[in-house]
Amino acid sequence: MNAAGTFLTSALGLCLASALAGVMTPRSVRPLVVGVGMACAGASGASAGVAALAGQTWSAWLPGVLPLAGARLALDPLAGTFVAVTGAVAVCAAIYGIGYTRHGLDGRVAQATPPLFLAAMLLVPVAASVSTLLAAWELMAITSLLLVPAEHARRAAVGEAALWYAVMTHLGFVAILTGLAAFAASAGGDSFAQLREAELSPAVSGTVFLATLVGFASKAGVVPLHVWLPRAHPEAPSQVSAMMSAAMVNMGVYGIVRVGMDLLHGGPAWWWLLVLAAGALSALFGVLQATVASDLKRLLGYSTTENMGLVLIGVGAAGFIAACGNPMLAGLALAAALLHVVNHSAFKTLLFLSAGSVLHATGTRDLDALGGLRGRMPYTTALFAVGALASCCRVVVRKGAYGLRVYGLLSTDVTE
Repeated sequence: MNAAGTFLTSALGLCLASALAGVMTPRSVRPLVVGVGMACAGASGASAGVAALAGQTWSAWLPGVLPLAGARLALDPLAGTFVAVTGAVAVCAAIYGIGYTRHGLDGRVAQATPPLFLAAMLLVPVAASVSTLLAAWELMAITSLLLVPAEHARRAAVGEAALWYAVMTHLGFVAILTGLAAFAASAGGDSFAQLREAELSPAVSGTVFLATLVGFASKAGVVPLHVWLPRAHPEAPSQVSAMMSAAMVNMGVYGIVRVGMDLLHGGPAWWWLLVLAAGALSALFGVLQATVASDLKRLLGYSTTENMGLVLIGVGAAGFIAACGNPMLAGLALAAALLHVVNHSAFKTLLFLSAGSVLHATGTRDLDALGGLRGRMPYTTALFAVGALASCCRVVVRKGAYGLRVYGLLSTDVTE
Protein backbone atom coordinates (compact mmCIF):
# COMPACT_ATOMS: atom_id res chain seq x y z
CA MET A 1 0.00 0.00 0.00
CA ASN A 2 1.40 3.39 -0.98
CA ALA A 3 1.26 6.64 1.02
CA ALA A 4 -2.10 7.70 -0.43
CA GLY A 5 -3.75 4.44 0.57
CA THR A 6 -2.08 4.41 3.97
CA PHE A 7 -3.21 7.93 4.81
CA LEU A 8 -6.76 7.29 3.61
CA THR A 9 -7.06 4.04 5.55
CA SER A 10 -5.70 5.78 8.65
CA ALA A 11 -8.20 8.61 8.24
CA LEU A 12 -11.14 6.22 8.04
CA GLY A 13 -9.85 4.24 11.01
CA LEU A 14 -9.46 7.41 13.08
CA CYS A 15 -12.99 8.45 12.16
CA LEU A 16 -14.34 5.15 13.45
CA ALA A 17 -12.22 5.35 16.62
CA SER A 18 -13.39 8.93 17.25
CA ALA A 19 -17.03 7.91 16.81
CA LEU A 20 -16.56 5.11 19.32
CA ALA A 21 -14.88 7.55 21.70
CA GLY A 22 -17.90 9.80 21.40
CA VAL A 23 -20.03 6.97 22.76
CA MET A 24 -17.69 5.45 25.33
CA THR A 25 -15.63 8.25 26.91
CA PRO A 26 -16.82 10.23 29.95
CA ARG A 27 -18.63 13.50 29.30
CA SER A 28 -15.88 15.60 30.87
CA VAL A 29 -13.24 14.58 28.30
CA ARG A 30 -15.49 13.60 25.39
CA PRO A 31 -15.18 16.84 23.34
CA LEU A 32 -11.40 16.83 23.65
CA VAL A 33 -10.93 13.16 22.75
CA VAL A 34 -13.34 13.31 19.82
CA GLY A 35 -11.99 16.64 18.59
CA VAL A 36 -8.36 15.52 18.61
CA GLY A 37 -9.21 12.21 16.94
CA MET A 38 -11.28 13.90 14.27
CA ALA A 39 -8.58 16.50 13.63
CA CYS A 40 -6.03 13.72 13.15
CA ALA A 41 -8.44 11.96 10.79
CA GLY A 42 -8.84 15.16 8.79
CA ALA A 43 -5.09 15.64 8.61
CA SER A 44 -4.64 12.06 7.37
CA GLY A 45 -7.37 12.58 4.78
CA ALA A 46 -5.79 15.80 3.58
CA SER A 47 -2.43 14.02 3.28
CA ALA A 48 -4.04 11.25 1.24
CA GLY A 49 -5.54 13.80 -1.11
CA VAL A 50 -2.25 15.63 -1.54
CA ALA A 51 -0.50 12.33 -2.26
CA ALA A 52 -3.09 11.55 -4.94
CA LEU A 53 -2.61 14.99 -6.49
CA ALA A 54 1.12 14.28 -6.55
CA GLY A 55 0.47 11.29 -8.79
CA GLN A 56 -0.10 8.35 -6.44
CA THR A 57 -3.16 6.22 -7.08
CA TRP A 58 -4.72 3.57 -4.87
CA SER A 59 -7.58 1.11 -5.21
CA ALA A 60 -9.14 -1.65 -3.16
CA TRP A 61 -11.98 -4.15 -3.41
CA LEU A 62 -13.66 -5.19 -0.16
CA PRO A 63 -16.04 -8.04 -1.10
CA GLY A 64 -17.53 -8.53 2.35
CA VAL A 65 -18.48 -4.93 3.12
CA LEU A 66 -21.54 -4.54 0.87
CA PRO A 67 -23.90 -7.31 -0.32
CA LEU A 68 -23.47 -8.81 -3.80
CA ALA A 69 -20.95 -6.41 -5.37
CA GLY A 70 -18.81 -5.55 -2.37
CA ALA A 71 -17.20 -2.14 -1.89
CA ARG A 72 -14.82 -0.74 -4.50
CA LEU A 73 -12.56 2.20 -3.66
CA ALA A 74 -10.15 4.14 -5.86
CA LEU A 75 -8.18 7.29 -5.14
CA ASP A 76 -7.13 9.26 -8.21
CA PRO A 77 -6.18 12.95 -8.69
CA LEU A 78 -9.80 14.10 -9.15
CA ALA A 79 -10.89 12.33 -5.97
CA GLY A 80 -7.72 13.56 -4.26
CA THR A 81 -8.76 17.18 -4.76
CA PHE A 82 -11.99 16.70 -2.83
CA VAL A 83 -10.47 14.40 -0.21
CA ALA A 84 -7.74 16.95 0.51
CA VAL A 85 -10.23 19.81 0.84
CA THR A 86 -12.56 17.78 3.05
CA GLY A 87 -9.73 16.74 5.34
CA ALA A 88 -8.45 20.29 5.73
CA VAL A 89 -11.91 21.62 6.55
CA ALA A 90 -12.40 18.84 9.11
CA VAL A 91 -9.18 19.74 10.92
CA CYS A 92 -10.38 23.30 11.49
CA ALA A 93 -13.93 22.29 12.41
CA ALA A 94 -12.74 19.59 14.83
CA ILE A 95 -10.37 21.88 16.71
CA TYR A 96 -13.03 24.60 16.91
CA GLY A 97 -15.60 22.07 18.06
CA ILE A 98 -13.58 21.08 21.14
CA GLY A 99 -14.56 24.33 22.83
CA TYR A 100 -17.87 24.93 21.07
CA THR A 101 -19.45 21.59 21.92
CA ARG A 102 -18.81 21.98 25.64
CA HIS A 103 -21.77 24.35 25.76
CA GLY A 104 -24.55 21.79 25.56
CA LEU A 105 -23.47 19.71 22.55
CA ASP A 106 -21.34 17.16 24.37
CA GLY A 107 -23.88 14.33 24.34
CA ARG A 108 -23.06 10.95 22.84
CA VAL A 109 -24.98 11.36 19.58
CA ALA A 110 -23.72 14.90 18.99
CA GLN A 111 -20.14 13.76 19.55
CA ALA A 112 -20.20 10.40 17.76
CA THR A 113 -21.87 11.64 14.57
CA PRO A 114 -19.35 14.23 13.21
CA PRO A 115 -16.54 11.66 12.73
CA LEU A 116 -18.95 9.43 10.82
CA PHE A 117 -19.99 12.44 8.74
CA LEU A 118 -16.33 13.05 7.92
CA ALA A 119 -15.81 9.38 7.02
CA ALA A 120 -18.76 9.51 4.62
CA MET A 121 -17.42 12.65 2.92
CA LEU A 122 -14.03 10.98 2.49
CA LEU A 123 -15.64 7.86 1.03
CA VAL A 124 -17.83 9.62 -1.56
CA PRO A 125 -14.94 10.76 -3.81
CA VAL A 126 -13.07 7.44 -3.52
CA ALA A 127 -16.08 5.24 -4.28
CA ALA A 128 -15.38 3.28 -7.46
CA SER A 129 -18.74 1.59 -8.00
CA VAL A 130 -22.36 2.63 -8.05
CA SER A 131 -23.26 0.67 -4.92
CA THR A 132 -20.31 2.06 -2.98
CA LEU A 133 -21.08 5.62 -4.03
CA LEU A 134 -24.75 5.29 -3.10
CA ALA A 135 -23.93 3.77 0.29
CA ALA A 136 -21.41 6.53 1.08
CA TRP A 137 -23.82 9.20 -0.19
CA GLU A 138 -26.63 7.95 2.02
CA LEU A 139 -24.31 7.74 5.04
CA MET A 140 -23.34 11.36 4.38
CA ALA A 141 -27.01 12.34 4.19
CA ILE A 142 -28.03 10.53 7.37
CA THR A 143 -25.15 11.75 9.51
CA SER A 144 -25.55 15.36 8.39
CA LEU A 145 -29.31 15.09 8.99
CA LEU A 146 -28.63 14.01 12.58
CA LEU A 147 -26.38 17.03 13.10
CA VAL A 148 -28.62 19.75 11.66
CA PRO A 149 -31.20 19.62 14.52
CA ALA A 150 -28.56 19.31 17.26
CA GLU A 151 -29.58 22.70 18.72
CA HIS A 152 -33.34 22.18 18.38
CA ALA A 153 -33.88 23.01 22.06
CA ARG A 154 -32.48 26.52 21.56
CA ARG A 155 -34.39 27.68 18.47
CA ALA A 156 -37.78 26.65 17.10
CA ALA A 157 -36.63 27.14 13.50
CA VAL A 158 -34.20 24.23 13.77
CA GLY A 159 -36.88 21.59 13.39
CA GLU A 160 -38.30 23.17 10.25
CA ALA A 161 -34.82 23.48 8.76
CA ALA A 162 -34.12 19.81 9.47
CA LEU A 163 -37.39 18.82 7.78
CA TRP A 164 -36.55 20.82 4.65
CA TYR A 165 -33.11 19.23 4.57
CA ALA A 166 -34.46 15.71 5.06
CA VAL A 167 -36.91 16.06 2.18
CA MET A 168 -34.51 17.67 -0.28
CA THR A 169 -31.53 15.44 0.44
CA HIS A 170 -33.55 12.27 -0.06
CA LEU A 171 -35.26 13.54 -3.19
CA GLY A 172 -31.76 14.22 -4.51
CA PHE A 173 -30.69 10.71 -3.51
CA VAL A 174 -33.63 9.23 -5.42
CA ALA A 175 -32.59 11.16 -8.54
CA ILE A 176 -28.99 9.94 -8.26
CA LEU A 177 -30.15 6.38 -7.59
CA THR A 178 -32.41 6.46 -10.65
CA GLY A 179 -29.72 7.76 -12.96
CA LEU A 180 -26.92 5.49 -11.77
CA ALA A 181 -29.14 2.41 -11.64
CA ALA A 182 -30.11 2.99 -15.27
CA PHE A 183 -26.44 3.49 -16.10
CA ALA A 184 -25.37 0.27 -14.37
CA ALA A 185 -28.19 -1.70 -15.99
CA SER A 186 -27.14 -0.53 -19.45
CA ALA A 187 -23.46 -1.21 -18.72
CA GLY A 188 -24.01 -4.69 -17.30
CA GLY A 189 -22.15 -3.91 -14.06
CA ASP A 190 -21.79 -1.26 -11.40
CA SER A 191 -18.03 -0.70 -11.22
CA PHE A 192 -16.80 2.58 -12.64
CA ALA A 193 -14.45 0.67 -14.96
CA GLN A 194 -17.47 -1.09 -16.51
CA LEU A 195 -19.40 2.16 -16.76
CA ARG A 196 -16.55 3.84 -18.65
CA GLU A 197 -16.57 1.06 -21.25
CA ALA A 198 -20.35 1.04 -21.74
CA GLU A 199 -21.76 2.12 -25.09
CA LEU A 200 -24.96 4.02 -24.38
CA SER A 201 -27.46 5.48 -26.79
CA PRO A 202 -27.82 9.29 -26.72
CA ALA A 203 -31.23 8.93 -25.08
CA VAL A 204 -29.92 6.75 -22.24
CA SER A 205 -26.78 8.82 -21.63
CA GLY A 206 -28.84 12.02 -21.64
CA THR A 207 -31.30 10.56 -19.15
CA VAL A 208 -28.49 9.39 -16.88
CA PHE A 209 -26.83 12.81 -16.98
CA LEU A 210 -30.02 14.76 -16.31
CA ALA A 211 -31.11 12.52 -13.43
CA THR A 212 -27.73 12.62 -11.72
CA LEU A 213 -27.39 16.34 -12.40
CA VAL A 214 -30.60 16.99 -10.47
CA GLY A 215 -29.39 14.94 -7.50
CA PHE A 216 -25.88 16.33 -7.39
CA ALA A 217 -27.02 19.91 -8.00
CA SER A 218 -29.43 19.59 -5.08
CA LYS A 219 -26.55 18.69 -2.77
CA ALA A 220 -24.50 21.60 -4.12
CA GLY A 221 -27.31 24.03 -3.32
CA VAL A 222 -27.90 25.04 -6.94
CA VAL A 223 -30.99 27.13 -7.76
CA PRO A 224 -33.84 26.11 -7.76
CA LEU A 225 -32.86 23.09 -5.65
CA HIS A 226 -31.20 25.27 -3.01
CA VAL A 227 -34.20 25.77 -0.72
CA TRP A 228 -32.77 23.61 2.06
CA LEU A 229 -29.38 25.32 2.20
CA PRO A 230 -30.20 28.79 3.61
CA ARG A 231 -32.41 27.07 6.18
CA ALA A 232 -30.25 24.14 7.32
CA HIS A 233 -26.78 25.67 7.29
CA PRO A 234 -27.65 28.58 9.62
CA GLU A 235 -29.44 26.35 12.14
CA ALA A 236 -26.76 23.66 12.42
CA PRO A 237 -23.99 24.07 15.02
CA SER A 238 -21.32 26.35 13.62
CA GLN A 239 -18.63 23.70 13.12
CA VAL A 240 -21.23 21.53 11.36
CA SER A 241 -22.25 24.51 9.22
CA ALA A 242 -18.60 24.87 8.22
CA MET A 243 -18.34 21.21 7.23
CA MET A 244 -21.60 21.34 5.27
CA SER A 245 -20.92 24.62 3.48
CA ALA A 246 -17.20 24.14 2.89
CA ALA A 247 -16.99 20.38 2.28
CA MET A 248 -20.32 18.61 1.80
CA VAL A 249 -21.65 20.86 -0.99
CA ASN A 250 -18.43 20.12 -2.91
CA MET A 251 -19.61 16.53 -3.30
CA GLY A 252 -22.32 17.75 -5.64
CA VAL A 253 -19.68 19.33 -7.87
CA TYR A 254 -17.62 16.16 -7.67
CA GLY A 255 -20.57 14.03 -8.77
CA ILE A 256 -21.26 16.20 -11.81
CA VAL A 257 -17.63 16.12 -12.91
CA ARG A 258 -17.17 12.40 -12.23
CA VAL A 259 -20.34 11.24 -13.97
CA GLY A 260 -20.49 13.79 -16.78
CA MET A 261 -16.83 14.17 -17.72
CA ASP A 262 -15.38 10.84 -16.66
CA LEU A 263 -17.96 8.06 -16.77
CA LEU A 264 -20.01 9.54 -19.65
CA HIS A 265 -16.93 10.91 -21.46
CA GLY A 266 -18.14 14.49 -21.77
CA GLY A 267 -21.32 14.22 -23.76
CA PRO A 268 -22.86 16.81 -26.08
CA ALA A 269 -22.54 20.56 -25.67
CA TRP A 270 -26.11 21.10 -24.49
CA TRP A 271 -25.42 19.21 -21.25
CA TRP A 272 -22.83 21.74 -20.26
CA LEU A 273 -24.80 24.73 -21.43
CA LEU A 274 -27.44 23.56 -18.95
CA VAL A 275 -24.82 23.30 -16.18
CA LEU A 276 -23.44 26.72 -17.08
CA ALA A 277 -26.91 28.30 -17.04
CA ALA A 278 -27.73 26.72 -13.66
CA GLY A 279 -24.43 28.01 -12.31
CA ALA A 280 -25.01 31.53 -13.60
CA LEU A 281 -28.54 31.61 -12.12
CA SER A 282 -27.26 30.33 -8.77
CA ALA A 283 -24.42 32.84 -8.65
CA LEU A 284 -26.74 35.77 -9.40
CA PHE A 285 -29.51 34.63 -7.05
CA GLY A 286 -27.09 33.81 -4.25
CA VAL A 287 -25.29 37.14 -4.27
CA LEU A 288 -28.57 39.09 -4.43
CA GLN A 289 -30.02 37.19 -1.47
CA ALA A 290 -26.80 37.53 0.51
CA THR A 291 -26.83 41.27 -0.08
CA VAL A 292 -30.23 41.76 1.58
CA ALA A 293 -29.92 39.05 4.30
CA SER A 294 -29.93 40.29 7.89
CA ASP A 295 -29.10 36.91 9.48
CA LEU A 296 -25.33 36.42 9.57
CA LYS A 297 -25.30 32.67 9.01
CA ARG A 298 -28.08 32.80 6.42
CA LEU A 299 -26.02 35.36 4.53
CA LEU A 300 -23.14 32.88 4.51
CA GLY A 301 -25.52 30.16 3.35
CA TYR A 302 -26.58 32.24 0.35
CA SER A 303 -22.91 32.96 -0.28
CA THR A 304 -22.41 29.22 -0.63
CA THR A 305 -25.11 29.10 -3.30
CA GLU A 306 -23.36 31.94 -5.10
CA ASN A 307 -19.94 30.30 -5.00
CA MET A 308 -21.20 26.89 -6.04
CA GLY A 309 -22.79 28.69 -8.96
CA LEU A 310 -19.43 30.19 -9.87
CA VAL A 311 -17.84 26.75 -9.69
CA LEU A 312 -20.50 25.29 -11.98
CA ILE A 313 -19.96 28.12 -14.45
CA GLY A 314 -16.38 26.87 -14.73
CA VAL A 315 -17.44 23.22 -14.93
CA GLY A 316 -20.09 23.99 -17.53
CA ALA A 317 -17.65 26.05 -19.56
CA ALA A 318 -15.10 23.24 -19.41
CA GLY A 319 -17.59 20.66 -20.65
CA PHE A 320 -18.91 22.93 -23.41
CA ILE A 321 -15.43 23.87 -24.65
CA ALA A 322 -14.33 20.23 -24.63
CA ALA A 323 -17.45 19.28 -26.62
CA CYS A 324 -16.47 21.97 -29.14
CA GLY A 325 -13.06 20.35 -29.61
CA ASN A 326 -10.67 22.53 -27.56
CA PRO A 327 -9.39 20.36 -24.70
CA MET A 328 -6.58 22.76 -23.76
CA LEU A 329 -8.96 25.64 -23.01
CA ALA A 330 -11.36 23.20 -21.35
CA GLY A 331 -8.55 22.21 -19.00
CA LEU A 332 -8.07 25.84 -18.03
CA ALA A 333 -11.76 26.24 -17.20
CA LEU A 334 -11.90 23.01 -15.19
CA ALA A 335 -8.74 23.77 -13.25
CA ALA A 336 -10.08 27.25 -12.43
CA ALA A 337 -13.37 25.75 -11.23
CA LEU A 338 -11.64 23.24 -8.96
CA LEU A 339 -9.25 25.83 -7.62
CA HIS A 340 -12.25 27.93 -6.66
CA VAL A 341 -13.59 24.90 -4.81
CA VAL A 342 -10.42 25.07 -2.71
CA ASN A 343 -10.68 28.84 -2.30
CA HIS A 344 -14.34 28.71 -1.28
CA SER A 345 -13.77 25.91 1.22
CA ALA A 346 -10.97 27.85 2.89
CA PHE A 347 -12.77 31.15 3.38
CA LYS A 348 -16.18 29.65 4.10
CA THR A 349 -14.72 27.52 6.91
CA LEU A 350 -13.18 30.63 8.42
CA LEU A 351 -16.35 32.69 8.07
CA PHE A 352 -18.72 30.11 9.56
CA LEU A 353 -16.44 29.45 12.52
CA SER A 354 -16.08 33.19 13.10
CA ALA A 355 -19.86 33.56 12.88
CA GLY A 356 -20.18 30.84 15.52
CA SER A 357 -17.92 32.81 17.83
CA VAL A 358 -20.05 35.92 17.30
CA LEU A 359 -23.22 33.96 18.00
CA HIS A 360 -21.77 32.46 21.17
CA ALA A 361 -20.55 35.83 22.44
CA THR A 362 -23.67 37.86 21.63
CA GLY A 363 -26.51 35.35 21.45
CA THR A 364 -27.76 36.75 18.13
CA ARG A 365 -27.16 36.43 14.38
CA ASP A 366 -29.11 39.56 13.50
CA LEU A 367 -26.76 41.94 11.67
CA ASP A 368 -29.01 44.89 12.53
CA ALA A 369 -28.47 44.20 16.22
CA LEU A 370 -24.73 43.59 16.01
CA GLY A 371 -22.11 46.29 16.19
CA GLY A 372 -19.11 47.45 18.17
CA LEU A 373 -17.56 43.98 18.34
CA ARG A 374 -14.11 45.01 17.14
CA GLY A 375 -13.02 46.06 20.61
CA ARG A 376 -14.57 43.06 22.36
CA MET A 377 -13.50 40.43 19.80
CA PRO A 378 -10.37 41.69 18.02
CA TYR A 379 -9.12 38.27 16.90
CA THR A 380 -12.49 37.20 15.52
CA THR A 381 -12.77 40.58 13.77
CA ALA A 382 -9.39 40.12 12.10
CA LEU A 383 -10.10 36.55 11.02
CA PHE A 384 -13.54 37.45 9.70
CA ALA A 385 -11.96 40.27 7.71
CA VAL A 386 -9.50 37.81 6.17
CA GLY A 387 -12.33 35.48 5.21
CA ALA A 388 -14.40 38.33 3.77
CA LEU A 389 -11.46 39.52 1.66
CA ALA A 390 -10.80 35.97 0.46
CA SER A 391 -14.42 35.70 -0.64
CA CYS A 392 -13.74 38.52 -3.09
CA CYS A 393 -10.96 36.57 -4.85
CA ARG A 394 -11.49 34.56 -8.02
CA VAL A 395 -8.75 32.15 -8.95
CA VAL A 396 -7.56 31.21 -12.46
CA VAL A 397 -4.58 29.22 -13.72
CA ARG A 398 -2.52 29.64 -16.85
CA LYS A 399 -1.59 26.10 -17.77
CA GLY A 400 -4.71 24.42 -19.06
CA ALA A 401 -2.96 21.28 -20.28
CA TYR A 402 -1.49 20.73 -16.82
CA GLY A 403 -4.95 21.01 -15.29
CA LEU A 404 -6.28 18.42 -17.72
CA ARG A 405 -3.51 15.97 -16.95
CA VAL A 406 -3.98 16.40 -13.20
CA TYR A 407 -7.67 15.60 -13.41
CA GLY A 408 -7.27 12.69 -15.79
CA LEU A 409 -9.19 14.27 -18.67
CA LEU A 410 -6.35 14.31 -21.15
CA SER A 411 -3.56 11.88 -21.96
CA THR A 412 -0.13 12.64 -20.53
CA ASP A 413 1.50 13.10 -23.93
CA VAL A 414 -0.02 16.56 -24.45
CA THR A 415 2.51 19.37 -24.42
CA GLU A 416 1.89 22.67 -22.67
